[in-house]
Amino acid sequence: MRYEWKSVALLLSLIFALSSTVSAKALVYMDLAQTDHLKAYGLAYWCLQEGYNVEWLLNYRNGSFLVDEFPGFREKAIEMGVSYSTVSGSEVAQIYSKIESENMERVLLEKPPEVAIYTPPNKQPWDDAVTLALTYADIPYETVYDEEVLEGKLEDFDWLHLHHEDFTGQYGKFYASFRNAEWYQLEVLQSEQLAHKLGFSKVSQLKSAVAETIKAYVANGGFLFAMCSATDTFEIALAAYGVDICAPEFDGDPIDPNFQSKLDYTRCFAFENFHLESNPLVYEFSDIDASNYAEARGAEADYFTLFEFSAKYDPVPTMLTQCHVNVVNGFLGQTTSFHKEFIKKSVTIMGEVEGANEVKYLHGKFGQGTFTYYGGHDPEDYRHRVGDPPTRLSLHKNSPGYRLILNNILFPAAKKKERKT
Repeated sequence: MRYEWKSVALLLSLIFALSSTVSAKALVYMDLAQTDHLKAYGLAYWCLQEGYNVEWLLNYRNGSFLVDEFPGFREKAIEMGVSYSTVSGSEVAQIYSKIESENMERVLLEKPPEVAIYTPPNKQPWDDAVTLALTYADIPYETVYDEEVLEGKLEDFDWLHLHHEDFTGQYGKFYASFRNAEWYQLEVLQSEQLAHKLGFSKVSQLKSAVAETIKAYVANGGFLFAMCSATDTFEIALAAYGVDICAPEFDGDPIDPNFQSKLDYTRCFAFENFHLESNPLVYEFSDIDASNYAEARGAEADYFTLFEFSAKYDPVPTMLTQCHVNVVNGFLGQTTSFHKEFIKKSVTIMGEVEGANEVKYLHGKFGQGTFTYYGGHDPEDYRHRVGDPPTRLSLHKNSPGYRLILNNILFPAAKKKERKT
């Protein structure tokens, strides 16, 4: 008993010593008490813009933020509708002590990442869940497309997002349903004009070159985040480099009859041993996607579970899975989730549909950079269709699915990037 009391006394003295050196701070808590989880990320980003470091307290109250309560902070938090509490030096010391003794970690965010969204000029903001999230959270971003990518503009950005772009040159495989629609015909025309302008005879060749440039960006230290069909079509474009995988309906000439055997999976980030769907009338790119399984379950039974990681030994996946719930409602997309058997062993699975062999959320390293794939189109629009109205995030301030997106936005701020010259 004497030794137990000595330990308690030692701990109390340590807390007292820490409290004397730690000033009061603002704790932006991220558990169920938070009024607006999504704008809390924007508040953290704003603090970085203002030149103040932010501590991301992994697994402490579901990934809270701790920052000096500098002049203007209170007014900004009120303006954004974000809840926080002022904590004294002794309370901060107690938080640090708890983090040190449990599966938690302190991660210092130092620099607001420069964010780019890869999107065609004619796309509307509500076509992309990440654009919606950034706009709602007041996080600035710029848009880039094929011309800017090939000109080397990606080097200006820390973080790049791809959404439902088709990197295979098959126009989203919308041929069967929308080939007579005005919007589809306009997209084909504009894509062909851009390809010819940039010196390519076919759209598929342009998209292949763009995919290769993005691959080099990641290898050189870039952070890539992809959702929906950008996840598997990007990988397919890498594997099919130099191989014609497009039916005549898309590029006007025959498909390579040996396309499947010519795929090089070693060129891919995340997937291997998959098989392509070459029929232009089938709304699917490959057997990577598990959309049909999710649709069979239906909205009421469709959800996925986030994995728990060791915050001290696996801080990156811990950052990316911070959420106030560990079971998240599923949502469909052109690519909804990924069959586990096609995922490379080097990839970290962060969220899966239990008992279904389906992965919703994954992360991995390539060269000096990283990639994160998130299946589905819009976390708060279960079955998003062409022409559907935009999601109003003011009605989903505490969306777990959107939180996962915004985890990825702050992730680059936790790492000093060193690029090759």
